[in-house]
Amino acid sequence: MQPCIVMTTTDAPTDPSAMSGLELLRAWQAGGAGSDRPSIGRLLGMVPKKIDEGEVTFAVTPQPDFANPLGTVHGGICATLLDSVMGCAVHTTLPAGVGYTTLELKVNYIRSVAVDAGELTGVGTVIHAGRTTATAEGKVFSHDGKLVAHGTTTCIVFR
Repeated sequence: MQPCIVMTTTDAPTDPSAMSGLELLRAWQAGGAGSDRPSIGRLLGMVPKKIDEGEVTFAVTPQPDFANPLGTVHGGICATLLDSVMGCAVHTTLPAGVGYTTLELKVNYIRSVAVDAGELTGVGTVIHAGRTTATAEGKVFSHDGKLVAHGTTTCIVFR
């Protein structure tokens, strides 16, 4: 099987499995490394705002299609944003060729969000990055800085 080859901002082909998690996410943020490939981030319109080792921030602007039957933003949107920022925070700590996946996700919802309420910002921070497991915490804030949801995750690391 051939590795996935992507174009970075320097227009040089790059194998993402040869990049550390931090390098790969920063390349995505810069508009390279598969930023145009189908993904949950592309589907929901996630925008990377900050990518540092052990901490990432993504934003999502709710759309009418994100509504639950009550007309507010479906909780799965915040859960997906949390899963993404916490998992990617873990990813920033991993060397090239090392993968991970979510083992457990815990979400606490604080308040509902109107579909037209503006941008939601998710922040994920690593708590522990071990050889076989990693944990992280995350928070989602409304456009006016109010806490909307928070959570934790445990990820398994594949070396």
